[in-house]
Amino acid sequence: MVTANPSATMELGRRIGEKLRRGSTIALLGELGCGKTCFTKGLCAGLGISRRCVNSPTFTLVNEYRGRLPVLHLDLYRVENVSAGLELGILDYLTRAESGVAIIEWADRVLPLLPNDYLAVEFTVISARKRQITLTGIGVRCCKLLDEFSKQ
Repeated sequence: MVTANPSATMELGRRIGEKLRRGSTIALLGELGCGKTCFTKGLCAGLGISRRCVNSPTFTLVNEYRGRLPVLHLDLYRVENVSAGLELGILDYLTRAESGVAIIEWADRVLPLLPNDYLAVEFTVISARKRQITLTGIGVRCCKLLDEFSKQ
């Protein structure tokens, strides 16, 4: 799907966030400035978290938010590869997120570490404001989530 502006990207995230359940992992993929954090603000709004509270944890690695479910928001921009992710304790964060939601920016850097069930959200820049957003369910649970979402 194509979003025409940042508000539409946030709205798409919000609609998905409303459907998320405990143990959900969202893997955000795309270049710098493509809308990953904007989408995350929408996801969090759908989980009952104010958009103002959400910012990219590029320098801290992870931000925690409290809403309908607890959220761990990881930004792996500074993580070079799977080995570096392991050293930083990514598996520990993913284990903690089982009681809530994990949102992972730059998830492509640690894909082999992700659980067997996650929602991949890939962003492609079309123009200064437009984004192509591709949703892919990995695993039964996330495929079911996408099916429910598409029926809206």
